[in-house]
Amino acid sequence: MVRAGSANVTAGPTLAVVAREAGVSVPTASKVVNGREDVAPETRRRVTEALDRLGYIRRPRFDGGRAPRLVDLVVHSLETSGAGAVLHGAEEAADDAGLELVVSAALTRGRAERPERAWLDKLVLRGSSGALFHLAELSEPQYAWLKQHRIPFVMIDPVREPPAGVVSVGAANWRGGVTATEHLLSLGHRRVAVLAGPRHTLCADARIAGYRSALAAAGVPHRPEYVRHAGSGEGSAGRRMRELLDQPEPPTAVFVCSDRMALGVYEVLAERGLRVPDDMSVVGFDDLPEARWLSPALTTVRQPLSEMAATALRLLLRMMDGHRPEGTRTELSTRLVERASTAPPGDPARGTEVVARPGP
Repeated sequence: MVRAGSANVTAGPTLAVVAREAGVSVPTASKVVNGREDVAPETRRRVTEALDRLGYIRRPRFDGGRAPRLVDLVVHSLETSGAGAVLHGAEEAADDAGLELVVSAALTRGRAERPERAWLDKLVLRGSSGALFHLAELSEPQYAWLKQHRIPFVMIDPVREPPAGVVSVGAANWRGGVTATEHLLSLGHRRVAVLAGPRHTLCADARIAGYRSALAAAGVPHRPEYVRHAGSGEGSAGRRMRELLDQPEPPTAVFVCSDRMALGVYEVLAERGLRVPDDMSVVGFDDLPEARWLSPALTTVRQPLSEMAATALRLLLRMMDGHRPEGTRTELSTRLVERASTAPPGDPARGTEVVARPGP
């Protein structure tokens, strides 16, 4: 767990230690600490005595209209540059609002994408007043848990459609798909492929829809064999790129729906002895630092991750103050960042040998 903010908290016994000392469950001890009335008098006495005996430091409560001081940001992993951008935006917005931000990675060994409910219990135990989730998705029981505990929360760039009423912030993925494809068409490409993420995910579906809309507007026929879905990793993207290159009439340009997937595309092009952009123009999506490190530097659609996190934090703050957002979905605009990975088809003067791996 990483803390960001100006508040200093003195270390002391955890609530789990207090609960064990009093012979009660952690949720019961939490009820006593938070002044809940649904605790038997004898149980309350034991917990209170254990709190005093162990020197448990209670967090101050913020009543009377004063803003809560502690919110959680939960990310899938802290090891990606995308998570770093989200953290940067949320931290700056929290600092501006005078909030303390607790950052946690929900990825656990042996688990795929979803945090355990035991981890979610920590939101209550540390007195969090709200949460931001930058995760692929939450499970139905986890949504129910958040509703049961009346914890306001906002999803940042969810992969799948959240349940009705859940507030989320994302990017204008459809417009980004249009912009990427229009850029390639404007250079003269007519054999344009798209390499997207998993099927039936919000961003992949929207970006492909934008790609198809741009083709239709330009009068370029849609070719189903030019549409490929892959996992989010480089290896899966590389396999789909090989399939595109093995077509009887391979594309001259490819819109890759994430910068990380573009790394796998670059590797396969280098493996085949093809150069970017004279043999293949490539457009990515995200504008992560990796896009600038690639050689040639990757033209990509900028997804405003930091701004999305900051917007989500501000929406959460209003929800914690009792204000419900007018809509449940907020989308921030994307824009094309042109670099050296695109050129008109068959323009050898712009070609550069592909360097497969990025380097700062």
